[in-house]
Amino acid sequence: MKFITSDKRVHILDAHSNVWSVIMDIADSGVQEEAFYVCDLGDIVRKHKTWKSFMPRVQPFYAVKCNDSLAVLEVLTALGTGFDCASKAEINKVLALGVNPNRIIFANPAKPSSHIRYACATGVSTMTFDNETELHKVKNLYPDADLVIRIRCDAADAQCPLGMKFGCDPVTEAPRLLEKARELGLNVIGVSFHVGSGCREPAVFEKAIAAARVVFNVGLELGYTFDLLDIGGGFPGDRGTSIDEIAEIVNSALDTYFPSPSVRVIAEPGRFYVSSAYTLTCNIHSVRDVIGDDETTRHKMYYINDGVYGSFNCILYDHQRVVPQPLHELPATKYYSSSIWGPTCDGLDQVVEEVLLPEMQIGDWIVFENMGAYTLPVASPFNGFPVAKVHVVADENIWLLLKDILPLTEEHFVMNRAPTNLKLGFEDVERVAVSKLPIRMHVPGANSEHVLEYVGFLQDGN
Repeated sequence: MKFITSDKRVHILDAHSNVWSVIMDIADSGVQEEAFYVCDLGDIVRKHKTWKSFMPRVQPFYAVKCNDSLAVLEVLTALGTGFDCASKAEINKVLALGVNPNRIIFANPAKPSSHIRYACATGVSTMTFDNETELHKVKNLYPDADLVIRIRCDAADAQCPLGMKFGCDPVTEAPRLLEKARELGLNVIGVSFHVGSGCREPAVFEKAIAAARVVFNVGLELGYTFDLLDIGGGFPGDRGTSIDEIAEIVNSALDTYFPSPSVRVIAEPGRFYVSSAYTLTCNIHSVRDVIGDDETTRHKMYYINDGVYGSFNCILYDHQRVVPQPLHELPATKYYSSSIWGPTCDGLDQVVEEVLLPEMQIGDWIVFENMGAYTLPVASPFNGFPVAKVHVVADENIWLLLKDILPLTEEHFVMNRAPTNLKLGFEDVERVAVSKLPIRMHVPGANSEHVLEYVGFLQDGN
C-alpha cells in the first residue's frame, strides 16, 4: 500500500501569495497552535542560481548536516549539486534519492569504522583525513578509497570555528601524512580545508587556497597528481547577506594558484542554501510582567512554544542571534524591555535575553526569519514539547521549473485550498493511507483557490 506523508507536500502559491501570507493564513486559521516553519523552495533555487553565477567553476556539495529535510535534499538533487556527508546515515539518506555515489564526499576526517565499511559497500569512495590513525583505519577497511587531505586554515572571525577539531597543519603535518599515505599505498587525490562555518573574514579564502597549492606541490614531489580542491564551507546565507566578496576572492585565488581546468574545485555550502529559506513562527502561550523596584519600570517575559531544546538549539550550538518580529502589526504606542523564553522547565531555555517589543498578548505570534540552518536536525522533543512542523511552499514559476526535474507524475497532484491538514507538517511521522487520488491539474489564477498541492508517495516502510 502506498501512503501520503506530510513529508512530501508542497503548496504552490499563486501570484497573490508569499511566505508571509501563508504564515498569516496558518496562524489565523484557529487550528494551528504549535510552532511551525514555512520553507520556501524558491529561495533554495535562487541561491543555487546565485552560486552558479558567482562561482561557476566551483561545484557545490551541499552540507547535509546543516538541514537534512527531504524537501531540501530532493530539490538539490534535482538541481545537480553534490553532497557533503559526515556519517553513514547521511550517506544513506542521499543515496536513497538515487544520487550517484560519485556526487558524495564523506567529509569527516574522524570516521567510525562501521561508517567506512558502509561507504565502501555503497561505492562512496571520496573521503577526507587529517591524521595518521585515520590512514591506517582506511588502509584496513577501504584501501581503494580516494582520499583528500584536510588542512587547517582558520578564519579569525567565524560563527563556528572548526580548526581546533579538524585539519592538519599544511606546513608541519601535511608532508608527513602524505609520505605515510604513499608508504601505505593509499590513493590521495586532493586537498580540502574549511575556514569555519559562517565565516566573516573573506580574505582567509585566499590564504587557504594558497596553502592548498603548497600541499599540491608536496604531493607532486611524492608522486601524487592531485586533481581535486575542496574549499569547504563558511558562506553566509541569511537574508540580506551576499557571497559576492567571498566569490571575488575565491575566483581570483583560483586563477592565481589553480589556473588549470584539470583541477576540479568543489565546496561544501550549508547555511548558504537553506538559512533564509526557512521562517519559524511561534505562539505566545504565557506572559509575565516584572515590575521594577521603582514600581514603574516594566519588563515583559514572553513564553513561546519553541525553545533552545527545539528549533533554537542554534543559539547554543551555532552561536546564532535570532530576531523576533510580531506577525501582526500592533498599536505600538510604547515599546517595553522584553525577553523571550522557551517552553521547557530548564532555566537556560531563553531565546532572546533583551529586546524592545510592543506589548503582546497570549495567542499572539512571533516570527523568526533565517531559521533554516542547524535547527531542525538538532531539535528534540524534550519535556514533551513537539518539534516544529514544516509547511513547504513554492511560487508558480519555481514550481514550473521543479516539476520537470523532480520525479513526479500527474498522480502526484491534487487540488486543495491552502493551508490544509495544518496538524500535519513537513517532519510529522504520521501517515495517512489513501487508495485513489483525484488527478486534477490546475494552475491557480484569479479564483478563490490558493494553491496547487503536490502530494508525493512513499512506499510502506521507507
